[in-house]
Formats: sequence, structure tokens, C-alpha cells
Amino acid sequence: MPDYIYLLENRLAAAQQNALRTVRDLARDAQMTVFLVGDAVRDLTSGTSVRGLELVVHGNALALKSAITKAGGQIWGEDAESRTLFLCFPGNVRLDLTSASRADYPKPGKPVYHWTSIQEHLRNRDFTVNAMAISLNEGSYGLLMDPANGVADIEARLLRLVTNYGFLNNPALMIRATRLKVRLGFELEERTQLRYENAKNEEVIEYLSDLERGHELVQIGYEEDPLKVMQALEAEGWMQKLFALWTSAKADVDKLKALHDFSVELQVQGVHPDMSAAQMQLLTAKLAAKDLAELKKKLLPHGFVEHWNALDSDAAAFAKVLLAKDNAAPSAAYKLFMSYPAEAVLWLGFTSKQAAVKEKYENFLKEWPQARQRVPYALMVEMRITPDLPGHEDLVKTIFLQLIDGGLTTPEEMRALLEPYSPPAPPPPVTIKRTRGKRGDAKKIQLDEDEESESGDEDEDEDGDEDLDGLDLGGDDIELGGDEGGTVVPGAEDEEDDVFARDSVGAGALESDSDEDDLDEDDDGESDDEPPTRGRKGAAKKAAKVTARSESRRDGSTAMGAGLKALAMKLDLEEPSNPADLDEADPVLEADDEPEDKPARKSAVKGKPAKTAAKPAPAKPAPAKAPVKAAAKPAAKHVKAPAKAPAKATKSAAKSAKKR
Repeated sequence: MPDYIYLLENRLAAAQQNALRTVRDLARDAQMTVFLVGDAVRDLTSGTSVRGLELVVHGNALALKSAITKAGGQIWGEDAESRTLFLCFPGNVRLDLTSASRADYPKPGKPVYHWTSIQEHLRNRDFTVNAMAISLNEGSYGLLMDPANGVADIEARLLRLVTNYGFLNNPALMIRATRLKVRLGFELEERTQLRYENAKNEEVIEYLSDLERGHELVQIGYEEDPLKVMQALEAEGWMQKLFALWTSAKADVDKLKALHDFSVELQVQGVHPDMSAAQMQLLTAKLAAKDLAELKKKLLPHGFVEHWNALDSDAAAFAKVLLAKDNAAPSAAYKLFMSYPAEAVLWLGFTSKQAAVKEKYENFLKEWPQARQRVPYALMVEMRITPDLPGHEDLVKTIFLQLIDGGLTTPEEMRALLEPYSPPAPPPPVTIKRTRGKRGDAKKIQLDEDEESESGDEDEDEDGDEDLDGLDLGGDDIELGGDEGGTVVPGAEDEEDDVFARDSVGAGALESDSDEDDLDEDDDGESDDEPPTRGRKGAAKKAAKVTARSESRRDGSTAMGAGLKALAMKLDLEEPSNPADLDEADPVLEADDEPEDKPARKSAVKGKPAKTAAKPAPAKPAPAKAPVKAAAKPAAKHVKAPAKAPAKATKSAAKSAKKR
């Protein structure tokens, strides 16, 4: 949906906006609501040029007649029956002002008007594309009203009757449909085409009223291609009903084309004339004077005929002013071209034979526009004179007028003219400079951070040693003996197998395996706790720590082996003289050889020495062959590998060795 507020402000010419604003203010002062309707709304929606304006008010439009005259509008005609005023505002802006009404047709072509609301008025118009309105009132300005869905028909490029009996009630709609088809390129909707053919066959056109005939004749002159419209009306037979003596053969086709070309040149320079009167003059160029006079009597409104008749006199008056001494300077002549009524400028330039007048037009259309290329836009930007500054357009116009007068020939003159319009320079931006440190300072800071991290690691190691002093490095305590008690040896259950394994395969291999496992476990634990060290110093430190930890683990494993040997002596176990005896088959123990009561486990208290039972229980002698296997079998049932104790022990030993 288009933004009609934007369209009203940008699609209408300045003269049209002034006329619209004038009538709106007058209607508001008279306590009337006013709406823009008809062709203007259709053209705004479809994107075509707006030729004329039509306004509808709630109330009697004739009551605004005197106020409009005082505001500068001309009354070209009026129709009391429909309460319609035909107006012309400065800039040759045509405006029809009417009252909101609904028309009944007791007879074809004989309307009876009833005053009603804007919605009812729209439902009784000719075609759906013309049955739309835009509110011009406060609180609803720019609001579109479209009860007949005319926007959809504009998109579909269709002409659809609002009422089914439109052609029968008002025969002028058939002529209007033919004209709009040529102007807009629309087609009649299927049912509308059928009703058109039926009304044409019934010769309803015979009921055409004089008022409608006069309006349709004038509309031919307002078309962009009037000759094509006339030919289409002749093909349908409507020109015979409008004015039989006026045909397309009576037009001066060559001059009509030249008039259009000349009008385009004026529009390029900013002059926008209304070509309706000039076109009517050429469309009737070959019509007899008597017939032309009769045609002018039928045209409505009569103000248009007066405007047509005044073409030659207005052009002569403009020529006189243009050739006056006061306008001899190019700048003065240029201002006159831009301020004089455009219709007189058009007709004089098209019809004049005077050499002085032709020279002025040649300068205006061809020579003077070249001076716009010498406007110093780059210098203006350099002097901070940008288009967003107030008065920029007026300044450019002043420079242009002096250029066509032959002034501003040097850059110094141009700069002197622009200097008063140059705004002061903005203050320089405040920049905060930040000092950058040297590369040597950055390295020194990094070394200091490394030393602090090393000292922090040493403090953490000392704190860790204090925490590990009271920890129990052994496993579960095992009570050996019968019911009367026995000796409780720490770690006996978990370390009994290690004794025989160490004796059979050698202490070095077992310790190396234990060291590797402990080292791997310790490395895995330290990967998440200790931050990585940088540089050669950090790498040396890490290597020293690893060496100390491996030595402490070896010492701890040696001490553990000594304890296990002492335990084996207490258990009265024999070391085999021949290691090959270990490969013999394990002896089968009978049920009677097993102890009656299994030794009960007791948890050792951390930081306290192991308890000793009151009476030691005598151990049964082991079999002569393979004593290692026989003693190791029952103990293997209760052996559990310690999870964290060996790692803690080796870590404590490594830290103590480091302190030493």
C-alpha cells in the first residue's frame, strides 16, 4: 500500500500543493471535512502524472465561492444542481470542488442529487479506479478510503463499473471509458464490457446531457495524446454525438508534434506549462471559424474557453516584457522566463517569428544551461558549503546568474563570493596518545614474572611437605594369629606377594616397573595442577623436578622392599635356593590345612604406630617343596593394589630429598 502522505508531498507540483492547501484551510475554517477524490487519487496510486485535482466536502461547496476568490482562485464555472465549482489557481492548476452526494436517475441522463457522506459518495461514482478518496483532515491526513477495491483494479489494469446500471443511467460513462482506455491502457472488465455493448446497442448515448457533453469535449484537450483519443472516439462513433463537425482530420498533426517537442525542452529547464489550450488550438486548426465558435459555446467550463482565447494576447504581452531594456541582461531574462506564466512562454516560443525573441529562447534553452557546468561544487565542498546547509540552492542560483552575466571569471572572485557563506571549521578532534613500551622492558617484565612463579612453586612445595608428613603411606593393617591375638603388620596383605616376586625376578626390575608406573601416574596428576613453564630456565626446572621424583621413588621402593623382607622373616618363610623351583606346579592344599578363622582386618590409624597383639599365633610349617607358592596362594585372595598411597609416598620422598 503506498504512503499517501509521502505521495501528496512529493508527487504533486508545488502549484498543486499550494492550491490543495488553500482549499483545505478554507474548508476547515468553514467547519467542513475535505477529501481528495477521483482522477488525482488514481494517478497517485498508479504512478502517472496528476493533471487535475478534485475535492469533495461534507457540506455546500458553493458556500466557499467568495473565500476562494479572495484567496487568489479563479471561478471558471459552477453547477448549482450538483453544487460544484470549477476553479483555477495560480500556475494554471485546475481544481473541481463538489459536495458529497448520491445521484438517482429517474430518467437516463437526468440525475437527482441527495447530499450524503463521503462513503456513500464513493459508492455512486463511475468506475472503481475513480471511487477512492484520501482524507485531508487533521487526525486522518493521508488515510485512503477504497470501498469498491479500486486499488486491486488498478493493479489488474481493469475498468469496472461501480453500479450495474452505470452506462444506462449516465451515457457519458461510455465516452469516458473509451477515453480512459486510451490514456491509461486499461481494459474493460468482462461484465463491464458486456454492459457497455448492451448500452451501445440500445443507443443510450442519445440521452447524453449538455453538461456531460461539454466536459467530455474539454477533456480531449487535456489528454497527452489528444489526436489518438479523438481517433478512438471516432471509431466508437462518439465524436458524432459530441460534435460531428470536429474530427481528427481538422487537426494540424505536424505542428501538434512540434508543440510536444518544444514543451519537453521547456520542462527540462524547469518550465512546466499546461498544454490544454495550445493543443485545442492545433486540434481545431482546420476547423471553420463558424464551426469553431459553435464548438467553443459547447465547452464547459467557460473559463477554459477564456483561457484558450487569451493565448495570443498573453504571448504578445510576454514578448513585450522579454524585449524590454530592463530584461536585457541574461540574468534578468532568465528570471523572467522562470517566473512568467508557463502557458504564455510556451505559446510565444512556439509561434513567434521575431529574431530577437528567438535569440532569447535559444539562449535560454541551449547556451545558458552550459554555465551550470562551471558552478564550483568542488570548491564549495572544500569551503564546507554542502547541500544540507540552509540557502544552498539560492547560493547555487546566484552563482549561475553571475556566470551567465559573464562574471566570476577567476578563482579569486569565486572564493570571495563564497567566503561569507562558508561555515567555521570544526574544532580538531581530541586524540589521546598512549605511550608504547620498549621491547627490552617487555622481556624484563616477563623474566620477573617467571621468577615470581618459581618462588611461588617452591612455597607450594614446602607447604605440601608439611601436609604430607602425617599421612599413612601403608595399606590396610592385617592381624595375624588365632583367636587369642596376633601381630598387626602394616601393609602385610598387599605387600606379601611383592616379597617373593622381588626375590624371584630381582629387585631392580620390580623397582624400575614401579618407578615407571608411579612416574606416569604422577605426571598425569601434575598436568592439570602445574602451569607450563616457558624458556630454558623453566625446562631445566622441570627436568630437575622429574629427576628428584624418580630418585625419591627408588629410595622409597628400596625401603619398602626391606620392610617386606622383615615381614617374610617374621612369617617364617623360606627363600628358595633355586629360582627354578618357582616354576613347579603349585601344591594342592587340603581343607584341613586352611586356618579355621580368617584374619580380621583392622584399619590403621593415620599418624600412629602399628599395634601388636598380646600373644603371637604360631604359623603352620610350609611344605618342603615350593614354599613360596603355598604361602602366596591364600594371601592372593585378599590382595588389593593400593591406588594412591605409593604416589603420595614417592612425592613426599621427592620433596624431602629436594629440601636436603
